[in-house]
Amino acid sequence: MGLESRRMLISASAVATLFFFFCFHGFCYALNSPPYGFVKNATHAPRVSYHDYIIVGGGTAGCPLAATLSERFDVLLLERGGSPYGNPNISNLASQTNNLAYITPTSPAQSFVSEDGVIMRRARCLGGGTCINAGFYSRASRQEVMDMGLNPKLVNQSFRWVEREVVFRPHLTGWTSALRAGLLEAGVTPDNGFTYDHLDGTKVGGTIFDPAGHRHTAADLLKYADPARITVLVRATAQRILFRNVTAGGHRKKQPQAYGVVYKDLDGNIHEARLKQGSISAGEIIVSAGALGSPQLLMLSGVGPADHLRSLGIEVVLDQPMVGQGIADNPMNVLVVPSPEPLSLTSLQVVGIRPGYYIESLTGFSFGVGNSSSHTGVIVEKLAKPLSRGYLRLKNVDPEDNPSVTYNYFTEPEDLRTCVEAMQTIMRTVDTEAFSEFRYPNQTVEYLQNLTASLVVNNRARSPQDATSLEQYCKDLVNTIYHFHGGCEVGKVVDHDYRVIGVDGLRVIDGSTFSFSPGTNPQATLMMLGRYMGLLIRKGGK
Repeated sequence: MGLESRRMLISASAVATLFFFFCFHGFCYALNSPPYGFVKNATHAPRVSYHDYIIVGGGTAGCPLAATLSERFDVLLLERGGSPYGNPNISNLASQTNNLAYITPTSPAQSFVSEDGVIMRRARCLGGGTCINAGFYSRASRQEVMDMGLNPKLVNQSFRWVEREVVFRPHLTGWTSALRAGLLEAGVTPDNGFTYDHLDGTKVGGTIFDPAGHRHTAADLLKYADPARITVLVRATAQRILFRNVTAGGHRKKQPQAYGVVYKDLDGNIHEARLKQGSISAGEIIVSAGALGSPQLLMLSGVGPADHLRSLGIEVVLDQPMVGQGIADNPMNVLVVPSPEPLSLTSLQVVGIRPGYYIESLTGFSFGVGNSSSHTGVIVEKLAKPLSRGYLRLKNVDPEDNPSVTYNYFTEPEDLRTCVEAMQTIMRTVDTEAFSEFRYPNQTVEYLQNLTASLVVNNRARSPQDATSLEQYCKDLVNTIYHFHGGCEVGKVVDHDYRVIGVDGLRVIDGSTFSFSPGTNPQATLMMLGRYMGLLIRKGGK
């Protein structure tokens, strides 16, 4: 088959499906539903309820946080999406592509397009991104833990708590074994073997897919919850946080205090969850709605840039101009590699870690016309800590709509230089003897660059130079691995105990507080953080 004919085999829709799978489009239902009697549809909730802690967002951090706090306190966990249990097609790795295009008003993945023209997905399911990601598990580095101001001993205890329940060692396929050897041959050394730790070089990481190919999610960590002290409501969309002005000794306190959450069920009924008065805890609202959802909810509740809020008719509770600022995404670029060998569908298994970028891959997608087919893999580079930052704004006052997000990819020249270096490393890897079994001998890396450049992967303007200039290739073909973060950063919106600065009774604990995405893939650190902060709050240490 000629090169031009082979190029025609790859349709834009198939490639879009491929990228959506890689980043976060998995399935959100486990094969066997655990006996969680405390998980209920919000339509069955009372119109008003009282709790020690109210957590908005049952995602990657929210589930372990809720489970941990329930060991001592009465906890309500509100999740806008559905349960991850009950549909056997969703959790199976082998069935992933069956649901990739399943986008509805209530589907586990919600679609949006950034103002930069990159097609995105955000999770909408109990378990959050762990329900729809590619499964790779790798801890934050020791330096990142120190930069976050966390206690290393408690961090390690929290990681191990997560790993006992949801993390497994992958069985390498032929492709991932060849990729591992190719990375080493291309100079991404040393060989660090199998480890959860973040180490420069090439390693095999963990996975949340078990040996049978079934996904495990952050929702599985709810097994540690005290069922007598926790209520989990799904299809419960938070509308706003309730604040009051507290008086003490006849004087009004300067800081407003959060005391409840208004949420809507699937039938449109409005409910209120309020903090108990005079309970064993001071009681708090904790927002764990993610890098988009948390700044969005703060703004909808009146905490954010005053002029922006007033323009939408939102009453200002606190003028906090940093809410929504500094949001970032780790830009992703890929090289598509058609293989002469059949490739099974795999989760992420191997990563090359270099200063400034990471290299990963996926395989097993078949693109074909008529009786022809080509098994294809993609090798991906992700910038580790992009300097380019953006911002989030509300489009309207509807919590179910996506906010407007601008990431400003590659506005900082250093990011572009790092992307070019990463793509050059991918090309050296593909050119190695170790990887030669999985590429056609007549397909040069220049051909593969041109092939990939011909695929429609985003809504950005394109240039004829995409096929020849790596700088233009990086800018025009930029995509996402959905590791966006920021918008409620520590030191700017929340303090180092994750309390929202300027109000009482409110914290944010999730990826919106990060100034960088920790580790090669952040899910490990987010689950750890939920457990970590739950322990500190439970013990009264924070």
